[in-house]
Amino acid sequence: MSDLSIAQTTSQAPALQADQAPALQVKRDHALHLLHQMIRIRRFEEKAAELYSATKIRGFLHLYDGEEAIAVGVMESLTPDDAVVATYREHGHALARGIDAGAIMAEMYGKQEGCSRGRGGSMHLFDDKTRFYGGNAIVGGGLPVAVGLALADRIQGLPRVTCCFFGDGAVAEGEFHESMNLAALWRLPVLFVCENNLYAMGTSLTRSESEIHLTTKAESYAVPALAVDGMDVLAVEQAAQNAAAAIRAGEGPYFLEYRTYRFRAHSMFDAQLYREKAEVEAWKEHGPIVGFTQFLKGQGILDDADVQQLESQVAAEVEGAVAFAEKGTWEPVEDLTRFVYSERGMS
Repeated sequence: MSDLSIAQTTSQAPALQADQAPALQVKRDHALHLLHQMIRIRRFEEKAAELYSATKIRGFLHLYDGEEAIAVGVMESLTPDDAVVATYREHGHALARGIDAGAIMAEMYGKQEGCSRGRGGSMHLFDDKTRFYGGNAIVGGGLPVAVGLALADRIQGLPRVTCCFFGDGAVAEGEFHESMNLAALWRLPVLFVCENNLYAMGTSLTRSESEIHLTTKAESYAVPALAVDGMDVLAVEQAAQNAAAAIRAGEGPYFLEYRTYRFRAHSMFDAQLYREKAEVEAWKEHGPIVGFTQFLKGQGILDDADVQQLESQVAAEVEGAVAFAEKGTWEPVEDLTRFVYSERGMS
């Protein structure tokens, strides 16, 4: 695992270097699966940015470029019965969890074939079949939701894990501290996943936190915590599997700080005046897809033909998702008052 320094946010990006092998070895089939998932997310986000510029997607749009290894690696530790609570930067989480790309794209278009019937848009993806509970537009808003889901599972004696994603900006919110405290007190089965991309919305962590090692905050609530290279998909996966295993063994919550970097602005409205272009480019040179691809080629696991095949598969999937969204339908005006109250059990 590469040594990361949060304070080092200069052109010497604290990411997985090209000549550093990821933490573990990996079998070919699994390696291709991980790389495929990361490429899916990257190409989906690139298309979303293009469609937003063409006004096909409206409202707010927060893209996941650069952080793909976290969603992909963490999902490998979860079972279909586990729950996932995400942030408003959740397209990658949703894709890695197994929500159909067409349903996600249709949701972003505002079409009723979307996973939230077009009512949620980019920040409110939801899918009960995969136990994907948001998409939350409020910073830190998913933390108490995750605690509630985990409490329900514990009361019912269900061997589930609730995985809660949030950013470094959320640790400044009251919900973070309340959620950590309750999860620790009640020994709840929550996997807290902090995607620390160093800037929250637009303020460097070194300017907003007196303690830049966010694991210290979790440890203050007696929650086991580990800082991991979030650009190394194998390190991400191994840490998540170990944490999930501990949670399933009844050891209570676990906190993982994945140190990463977003390659795009906070949102499509962000002018990015708070960081230098050279810094962004330096991080891109050692991004999760580039680093993993180089590692696999160096190990003789992957060649250019494999990469081209994966890219072709992803291109077809993304194209199909856009076509599905384009053909989608708008919700009838007379249905706009539906779902104010639950319709379950109503005749």
